[in-house]
Formats: sequence, structure tokens, C-alpha cells
Amino acid sequence: MPETIAGISIPDTDLVRQATSLVRESADETLFHHSRRVFLWGMLKSAARGIEVDPELAYVGGLFHDLGLTPGYATTDRRFELDGAEAARRFLLDHGRSEEEARNVWLAIALHTTPEVPLHLAPEVGVVTLGVETDVLGLDLHEITETQRADVVAAHPRPDFKNRILKAFHEGMVHRPDTTFGTMNDDVLAHFDPSFRRKDFVEIIRNNPWPE
Repeated sequence: MPETIAGISIPDTDLVRQATSLVRESADETLFHHSRRVFLWGMLKSAARGIEVDPELAYVGGLFHDLGLTPGYATTDRRFELDGAEAARRFLLDHGRSEEEARNVWLAIALHTTPEVPLHLAPEVGVVTLGVETDVLGLDLHEITETQRADVVAAHPRPDFKNRILKAFHEGMVHRPDTTFGTMNDDVLAHFDPSFRRKDFVEIIRNNPWPE
């Protein structure tokens, strides 16, 4: 029988079980519970907005979205979002999902720190952003009832979550600071490391090789 949390059924499939196992082994408790909540919040908000989403794809998107912050998947030369996106794409293709489906989940994860854009793409792209914005930023909580919130947090607790997720962001990006340029992620590095210097977009334009 499928597990149900706040009225949302966790798909009882081999793909979902393997995705859960992979992330359980790769991520700590903070990231695992956060990732499950992202799936649940995203599905609840999608339902509230009348948007139908493939639950398996939404699950992989939610579970893998921060995988690029973990030691086993983090690279040194690209944004952490791309690390998770690539892992999810490979996982879905290996489990028989189509190239288009895998691409949508890739986009969901690659763009989940890019405001607005994902919500104008396929539902399987936007669902991850809806979940992340709920769990990390607390946006549009009115779309989720107090009972639903309580059910989700009972299943996947948030002890000291704000501090713990910021710590996870910092630890996952501190070794690749240049990859945060042009994103909100550089706020994290600037907060934790007073010596961090952001690249200035205006100065990059003014000092580039073009003469005019």
C-alpha cells in the first residue's frame, strides 16, 4: 500500500524506492527530510493550483534537487544544481523514462534557484520550485492548510532547519565560489565568509576586451 502524507501518495514503484534509497545513502538527515518535504509541498501546491503533475517525476525532482551538495555528487567546476540535474537525468533514463521526461526533471533541478522561469515551463519543472520556495523561503504558505503542514512536518521534521540548510548550502559551495556568480547562492558565501568577494556584473561589462 502506498505511503500517504497530507493526502499525497508516495508512488509505490521500484523507481521511487530506488530513488529514496539512493538519496538516503548520499544525503544527511537534513537534506533527506528537506527533499521529501519539497516533493510534498510541490505536489500540494500544484493540486491547490489545479496543476496535474507526474508524481514519479516530481518525486525524483524533489529528492535529487540538492544532491549536488553532497560529497558523492558535488563537482568542483559547475553549479551544484547541475550536479543534481545530471544525476537525476541519468537515473531516469536508466529506469526507462523518456528523454523528454528526463530533460524536464533536469530543468526542474537546474533551475530551482532561478525565480519565476520554472513556473512557465512543464508542470514537472515547476513543481520542484514550488516545493523549494515553500520549504526554504516560506512563500505562499496560505495555499497549504495548517493540517497539511502539520502532517508533513510530523513525517519529515524541521529541527533548526534554517541554520542547518544554510550550513549545507555553504559546505556544498565553498570549494567552488566562482560557480555562484549570477545567482542568489553568492549571498550564502558572503554571509559565512567575510573575505568572499562577489564578481561585479557591471565591472565585467566595463572591463571586457571590447574597445567600445
